[in-house]
Amino acid sequence: MFKSIVFAFMACLFVQQSCADENIVGTWKLVSYVVEVQSTGEKMPVMGQKPTGYTAFLPNGRVFFVLTGEGRQPAKTDAEKASLLSTLVAYSGTYRIEGDKWITKVEVAWNPEWIGTEQTRPFKLEGDKLQVLTPWRMMPNWADKGMTRSIIAFERGM
Repeated sequence: MFKSIVFAFMACLFVQQSCADENIVGTWKLVSYVVEVQSTGEKMPVMGQKPTGYTAFLPNGRVFFVLTGEGRQPAKTDAEKASLLSTLVAYSGTYRIEGDKWITKVEVAWNPEWIGTEQTRPFKLEGDKLQVLTPWRMMPNWADKGMTRSIIAFERGM
């Protein structure tokens, strides 16, 4: 009897997890990327008014992110190449859903400090809209701003 109850409980957890995964599975287009500065409350469109990028959550538990700022141009000098890093966020790994958060175990990233870490992102799904609010952290792209968090919006689609 006890084994049956445990099995039923685990099956329910698995079904709920699968449903959450199914809701986020797919390709999401970046709509906006705003950074809030903790010390001032200032909100800045650090990736421009029309950033580009996608995230793809695969059914097998892998996720890919490539987010780029508006107006990026080919670089000619080392300094121009280096500055392009401030308008790029790119990483991939495996993900899992825990309630209203997804956790990515980062395997490859534009920022080597993220490799081997777990990045937790609270999210809210409303139909074909996905809103993400990162935790407060020191983001390498705009470290001069101090502690920041990103407010990111995606729409489902290609």
